[in-house]
Amino acid sequence: MANNGTFERTKYSNRFMERLQTLSVLTNRLALSQNLGLSHNGDRDLYNSLGYPKEVKSEDLIARWGRQGIARALVDRPVKKTWQGPIALIEPEQEQETALQKEFDTLNDELGLKEKLLRVDRLAQLGSFSILLLGFDDSSQENWPQPVSSGNRKLLYVRPISRRNVEIDTYETDFSNPRYGKPRIYRITLNHPNATGNDISRTKTLKVHYSRLIHIAFDLLEDDIEGNPVMEAAYNRLMDLEKLVGGSAEMFWRGARPGYFGNSNPDYKIDEATEEKLMDQLDEYENNLRRFLVAEGVDLQSLAQQIADPKGHVETQIMMISAVTNIPARILIGSERGQLASSQDEANFKEYISIRRTEEVEPLIFRPLIDRLIEVGVLTKPINPDLGYSVQWSDLFSLGEKEKADIGDSRAGALAKYSNAPMAEQQVPLEPFLKYFLQMDDDQIADIITQRDSQMSDMLSREASSEQINPNSNPLNA
Repeated sequence: MANNGTFERTKYSNRFMERLQTLSVLTNRLALSQNLGLSHNGDRDLYNSLGYPKEVKSEDLIARWGRQGIARALVDRPVKKTWQGPIALIEPEQEQETALQKEFDTLNDELGLKEKLLRVDRLAQLGSFSILLLGFDDSSQENWPQPVSSGNRKLLYVRPISRRNVEIDTYETDFSNPRYGKPRIYRITLNHPNATGNDISRTKTLKVHYSRLIHIAFDLLEDDIEGNPVMEAAYNRLMDLEKLVGGSAEMFWRGARPGYFGNSNPDYKIDEATEEKLMDQLDEYENNLRRFLVAEGVDLQSLAQQIADPKGHVETQIMMISAVTNIPARILIGSERGQLASSQDEANFKEYISIRRTEEVEPLIFRPLIDRLIEVGVLTKPINPDLGYSVQWSDLFSLGEKEKADIGDSRAGALAKYSNAPMAEQQVPLEPFLKYFLQMDDDQIADIITQRDSQMSDMLSREASSEQINPNSNPLNA
């Protein structure tokens, strides 16, 4: 009995510590948020004055992403560019395609892995974290809270889930465990596939072991659990932008049509029926049903129109959003003003995406998934464990058809000028000209020289054959 009592006390003590840890995390985040905007020893609250919320939840971010175009752009532009093009696994020093590579390609095609990873990446921008639920062939109501059993497991489906549908049920409290402080069991709310209506039966809650999902969080600080979504950092600026754009539209709606000031004749006595009729006219005018006014005994004078151009203010907010998101302003809003500036912005954005791929998405999303699938036997282990595998992304910097055509046209023009310039080849031989002036690589230069020499050899051979057939054509034979 004593042993059972000790076990029960230990179990409840662990649960208490887990709940206390969860409460501590939530309390600390709430306390930090409540201090935002305070100045002058707390006498001034800028957030309250400017209408900014103290706390931004995942529901708020998702709602703004769905309704505000620039909010969607700041999330989708980098996410979609990151996952653009094919993605593959490569095993170094292997000449032929390996089992791991084939199995991943098959799994990617069957389950649409890349599209699911794009979605879970997007959801991580709309909350402090997101998860990718892994539906293995041993998944059941009883097995969800249990670790995945290793073996020849089969992955049946993957499902991206946002922060708003996930709560952490228990944490690892054992100080000697490598996962100390990390979630052990998640509580996930799912929509029931066969449910109808709006009642609680439409949802189903599962307790899921951490080995059955991938936890994704970006811009972490003190822990590996709750990140800082980029959209939250830009939330105030998004609200300001909505005020400016919406306010300017309302300003035009109200200010483009002039208001009127009525000055009644002191000698005129307006009766109740006439006053009521005048008010009806004004009401119809205000609601855009009437374009003229008839006012007996009242002198109506139009007020000056007041319409301001919000362009400068809007550009300031766009610049601030660009600064926090690393998306150039022209990329963010899709502007093409100035070819040079636009090309430079595109190059900078591609460089940012390249870094995002290798330093964020690959180590935080892609590799954890592949490693988990290898661990439980869904994918074959790499042939050489020391070399492992590498991730092959699409080439962001490859030239498009128009760019290739422009470069070809420019090079052809430069080569024509070079060929027609007297003594050009004596001053700068052909090979250095191709390399340093036209920026061609060694293989391109070698191919051009080979083809040139081959054409000259063929031409000389044809001339020699012609002379043998028509010897009188040579003046020396005359």
